[in-house]
Amino acid sequence: MANRRRGEVPLDLGGTRYTLCFTLGALAELESALGARDLAGLAERFAGGSLATRDLIALLGAALRGGGHALDEAAVAALPLAGGLEPIAQALGEALTAAFGEAPAATPREAPPNP
Repeated sequence: MANRRRGEVPLDLGGTRYTLCFTLGALAELESALGARDLAGLAERFAGGSLATRDLIALLGAALRGGGHALDEAAVAALPLAGGLEPIAQALGEALTAAFGEAPAATPREAPPNP
């Protein structure tokens, strides 16, 4: 069972319940897999809003391994997508938020003064 206080997020795939968690080891794994120099580089990459499928596999794999599941990239890539990508993206978003915190609210830009 996922412990949200520890940053764990549940995810059901193909009738199996998994736990996602971005531990320090999982974040270090992601830095290496995605070629990010540091945590700020990871945060910037995820904040951009567009991810390649290989990014999704790397994210999901690291979060699954951080949650205690010994799955390699091939096993992660073979997981069923019952329900589509939305449940996976939502669970990963929750796990990333637990690891990085809430994104700051966008501040509206001031309109230029009228001459």
